[in-house]
Amino acid sequence: MRVVLAGAHGFGSHHLDRLRRLTHLVRLVGVCDVRPVEEESLAGLGSPEISADLPALIERTGARIAILATPIPTHADLAVAALKAGAHVLVEKPTAATLADFDRMERAAAEAGLACQVGFQSLGSAAVPAVRELIASGAIGRVTGIGVAGAWPRPATYFTRSPWAGRRVLDGVDVVDGALTNPFAHALATALAVAGAEERGAVASVETELFHANDIESDDTSAIRVHLADGPPIVAAVTLCAAARDEPYVVVHGDRGRIRLTYTLDEVQVNDGPVRRYGRTDLLENLVEHLRSDGGLLVPIHRTGAFMEVMEAIRVAPDPLPIAADHQDRSGEGRVLPGIARVVDTCADRLTLFSELGLSWAVPLTVAGTVVADYTTAPDLPLTAAPRPFLHPVRTLGGVIVTESRPDDHPHHLGAGVAVTDLGGRNFWGGRTYVRDQGPAWLDDHGVQRHVSFTARDASGFTETLLWERPGEEPLVREERTVRAAPAARGWALDFAFTLRNLTGGPLSVRSSATKGRVGAGYGGFFWRAPAGSAGLRVFTADAEGEERVRGSRAPWLALAADDWTLLFAQDDDPWFVRVAEYPGVGTAPAWDTPLEFAEELARRVTVVVTDGRLSRQEAAALATGL
Repeated sequence: MRVVLAGAHGFGSHHLDRLRRLTHLVRLVGVCDVRPVEEESLAGLGSPEISADLPALIERTGARIAILATPIPTHADLAVAALKAGAHVLVEKPTAATLADFDRMERAAAEAGLACQVGFQSLGSAAVPAVRELIASGAIGRVTGIGVAGAWPRPATYFTRSPWAGRRVLDGVDVVDGALTNPFAHALATALAVAGAEERGAVASVETELFHANDIESDDTSAIRVHLADGPPIVAAVTLCAAARDEPYVVVHGDRGRIRLTYTLDEVQVNDGPVRRYGRTDLLENLVEHLRSDGGLLVPIHRTGAFMEVMEAIRVAPDPLPIAADHQDRSGEGRVLPGIARVVDTCADRLTLFSELGLSWAVPLTVAGTVVADYTTAPDLPLTAAPRPFLHPVRTLGGVIVTESRPDDHPHHLGAGVAVTDLGGRNFWGGRTYVRDQGPAWLDDHGVQRHVSFTARDASGFTETLLWERPGEEPLVREERTVRAAPAARGWALDFAFTLRNLTGGPLSVRSSATKGRVGAGYGGFFWRAPAGSAGLRVFTADAEGEERVRGSRAPWLALAADDWTLLFAQDDDPWFVRVAEYPGVGTAPAWDTPLEFAEELARRVTVVVTDGRLSRQEAAALATGL
């Protein structure tokens, strides 16, 4: 059967090898490429005609099949052209760059009455229907979710191999060359096939968390959650920043066990039982057989509709966020995220996204493309630390870290965030609780600020919903928190706003240690723990200087300055709490010396300007006027 190949370089070389193996079935009669094709690459394949005009090549050679191994954004135009020229098509994955292009290809195939097979080779494996049969038989009970994990290393040259590599858009044309849409596209397509969700309409919505450690515009480390119209959720977590290659896999979770499909090896394991390996049918062979005997196609284009719905969600998602350099190992040929293989395994195991694991790099704040802060949503901490979301590390634009987390002197101090010593009788600060006429004591009264969801999120920040609760008890408040980073006249500015909505049905009190008798310990609100040991620390307002004079004041702004950095705090509601001698920290104090009671909601907002170097009082005052 006569075949033409479009794209003889890159992955096209694999198709040339395949054609050499299948000379008993097919004959290569033409090669379409815009670059010269070296004779040695065609060894054993006769003398195919070389042309840059695919439809003309098909017509002159009488080819019945056109194999398309060209860049992603060319798939649709070339497929439509080949189909109109009368050739059946085998197109490399992903099917197309956009859902509109997919629709155009599917329509062209139907109008021409020709086959269009998509090169998701893993779907040619007998392992996929075997897994579906296991699910249908009840081998693991009711399916509760499907996880996908993949961790591969890639050298820096991988992202410079072609102009479209690592791009979302090139010259105004969608490319969508990301980790999940290209190298791990098989993983996603296999998971959808296992779920029986392959055609258009199968996907209800997609949550995306896209990141890049490499200097690219697309994603090299990604996690998504696919909500199906009918079926369990699929969570896929993959990376091209691993230290070594792990075989990617799909894991089906049931209420009585799990099935693991290592799709690159066609291996299936149920629980801890024996591993069984299945055969795989070559998709070109399958296409030839389909044309000769009208046998079924393994991956007809309509079978990739759900994959394209997910790809479209990734295409229109916010641009991938950068992962700060201090989370990376750059000592080798490629960027490595230490421990990332374990992370993607955990996502597949727990069906969670990166941010839900409490990974700080998974919620970055950026200013002009520079990561200035990381945000941890779910820290792995003992209850006595009052676990809560927090910002750390926070950096100046020059990269100086200006927060500290879990220092030896106060292990419950967590970067920058909200911490209240006593809300409704529960300790959301961490550590010991101050007891009147007794002093600090370890009480079983600690609470947790539990991340619920992000209601908005982009490169500059987020809006988050949290519940403040004591484990095993009803929540006391629901918090709406908005955190944003923006350029400032000097450095950058953090805008941190939060509203606590009372869920108790009655008045709710905020108390500090000072309200219980410890003079000067009015802390509890927004709190920023700065690095201990910072050289040249001093604290000042417009008309006061020093810890004793500033603490408890109601100045509109306050500066904490060191030799290498300055933090300028501004807010209108509460007295300031300050520490310098014991440790460096600044916070607001809504319950400075008397309890604060609220019936429905308590709202606060703080702005912090983060600058490199030391600001003078005059410079700080000038900067504060612009806030």
